[in-house]
Amino acid sequence: MYKNILVPIDLAHVREGKNTLEIARANLEEGGNVTLLNVIEDIPKWAAAQLPKGTIERSMKHALKQLKAICEKCGGMADFEVRTGHTYKVILDVAQEKNAELIIIASHRPGFREYYLGSTAAKVVRHAACSVHVIR
Repeated sequence: MYKNILVPIDLAHVREGKNTLEIARANLEEGGNVTLLNVIEDIPKWAAAQLPKGTIERSMKHALKQLKAICEKCGGMADFEVRTGHTYKVILDVAQEKNAELIIIASHRPGFREYYLGSTAAKVVRHAACSVHVIR
């Protein structure tokens, strides 16, 4: 059983996120804490200049709203936050900040590109200082 669990959720794959919360609940020590995390990938400055003003802020508000809804459907068992940055790096930073003992992350079936570049889940597994549970 774990006291602090981090659950990164890709909002494009919410169904996997809900399954991940069930696994978190099963592994959570009584009185423990689950943190849901969504990371909005940094946009290069040259591309950001072409976007309407406030795009990132609107994306963050939308993500917070979705995470709150997920939490409410699961009985409010988790805290949640949205950050910007490189996804795997932010996940590792938040895990360290929250003293996470377990990261539960969903992984997609790797395509040709991921075999050479590596997926977010693979990078988290390779660099995390705590246990990582990967869900397929």
